[in-house]
Amino acid sequence: MLLTDLQTIFERDPAARNWLEVLFCYPGLQALVFHRLAHWLYKIGIPFIPRFISNLSRFLTGIEIHPGALIGQGVFIDHGMGVVIGETAIVGDYALIYQGVTLGGTGKESGKRHPTLGSHVVVGAGAKVLGNIQIGDRVRIGAGSVVLRDVPSNTTVVGIPGRVTRQNNLNSNVLDHDKVRDVEAEVIRALFERVKSLEKQFEQLEQSSLSPTEVGDELTDNPKSKNSDGMIEDFLDGAGI
Repeated sequence: MLLTDLQTIFERDPAARNWLEVLFCYPGLQALVFHRLAHWLYKIGIPFIPRFISNLSRFLTGIEIHPGALIGQGVFIDHGMGVVIGETAIVGDYALIYQGVTLGGTGKESGKRHPTLGSHVVVGAGAKVLGNIQIGDRVRIGAGSVVLRDVPSNTTVVGIPGRVTRQNNLNSNVLDHDKVRDVEAEVIRALFERVKSLEKQFEQLEQSSLSPTEVGDELTDNPKSKNSDGMIEDFLDGAGI
């Protein structure tokens, strides 16, 4: 597993230059090494020591991973300061987690109370994924997003609360954070265009003999209006999640 983690870092981080540097200067890798030892002791029922190792790891790396969390192979915690992963969280293989991410709970419920991430998931800096929810494979979560509901595979999620902005991630580069859509801006723009269209229609009404009903019919039949209707409804309904 350590070898797979090292290979993943070299594949995903252009700043990684040699094995020695990665082993001793990458807190994300060090936190995973501490966690794998703590998790093994936790699974066989050793008291106190797993939590002590976890606390020591947090002190040295700035990354807090509960010994009970299940972390897959090839996971890369990039920089990692402020990352928190809860006791019942599950992180799938080859996930990429940036600094400030929280995989946490939403209260004091018992049992499975933390999220499950599929394989090849990317969680952007500062994102919060909360509760016993399922995040599908190859999902990208934008920086600063707050995800509170299940997310289907091969989608991109951004915003507070998180909303789907893309339905197919199969051909996208996981590091292209600058290409994530701004759904809120698109909806505001659609509403702005709708207001301008209404103003234009009523100006025409004042200058012509069209009745208000005819003006409303003309607006409803406009294809752009129908498209913006769907966009606004998706946004208000969570855009698919």
